[in-house]
Amino acid sequence: MRLWVIPLPSSDWYSIMNTAEKISVDLELLERFEDGINPRRPHESAIPARIIGYGEISTIFEILEPPLAGLACKRLPVFRTKKEMREYELLFHEYNRVLSEEVGIRVPGYASARVNPRKGNRVVYCIQERLLPGVIANRLIHTLDSDSIVVLFRAVLAEMAKVWEYNASQNRIQLGLDAQISNWALSCDTVPGVLKECGAEMVYIDTSTPLMRIRGVEQLDTELFLRGAPSFLVWFIRLFFLNDVVGRYYDFHLAVVDLLANLFKEGRADLIEPLIDEANRFFSCDASGLGASPVTCREVRSYYREDAMIWRLYQGLRRLDRFLQTRLLRRHYCYILPGAIKR
Repeated sequence: MRLWVIPLPSSDWYSIMNTAEKISVDLELLERFEDGINPRRPHESAIPARIIGYGEISTIFEILEPPLAGLACKRLPVFRTKKEMREYELLFHEYNRVLSEEVGIRVPGYASARVNPRKGNRVVYCIQERLLPGVIANRLIHTLDSDSIVVLFRAVLAEMAKVWEYNASQNRIQLGLDAQISNWALSCDTVPGVLKECGAEMVYIDTSTPLMRIRGVEQLDTELFLRGAPSFLVWFIRLFFLNDVVGRYYDFHLAVVDLLANLFKEGRADLIEPLIDEANRFFSCDASGLGASPVTCREVRSYYREDAMIWRLYQGLRRLDRFLQTRLLRRHYCYILPGAIKR
């Protein structure tokens, strides 16, 4: 039995805010946007929008019509019932609240909205303040000097450590964190050429994967991750991969390995060895009480090769599944697939 400890609201409407920000959502505009999306050619949407990012089951849009212009709208078309949508939203908001109020990690202003399309799955949009592209960490590692990148990396490690310190401080709630470099941003709007230790305050932006366990029970319905998987692979992924993929984000050592391995995809493999040294120094000094074992270069390379192989195969099979669903079976396919991803 799933353990849901967050009280359900008495109404389907909600006003979402964190401690500092409130975002108003034009639900009618979102419904028109969803109605006008062509998942095969999303750039030809009836309401103008630009794609600013992809997840494995999501697409992030900036909808260019007020009042949604200037916001990042992550589309999650994976829900089949109102109950699934409601439970996910409550967990999304609770995850943001715990991160910001109890753990002390900054998150952007956020909101969410439910859309019921005429075809396909129900959709939840997770909406955030859109940060300037130049402050996102995967951009910064291409623009900052090497000393500043080390400062940036230390700042990310310090934020990550807050999560595992929080997890260790009590035995009720355990948080997971997908800490890859593209999920972090500097809190300032203007990025200096050289970062100082005291000036690298970070914001965590991937809060739409609300990984939270309460007394050991995963609160996120991990079956949602399988909704975008090729129909003929669902059983295989569930049996052999799902628990391992989710579990890595609750392990400080593996979360840092994932962060370091992601530098291959970002085209900065040259940073991996010096940043491994930084990570191991951090583990042994600043985070010595958390018990994370040292990272090795061999481990990071092996992790990356396996991860890249799995995701290349996965995305290729998703394209095959889209062909089978739309061309042969004449079914609606509600997922938006990214183009070729360099890994």
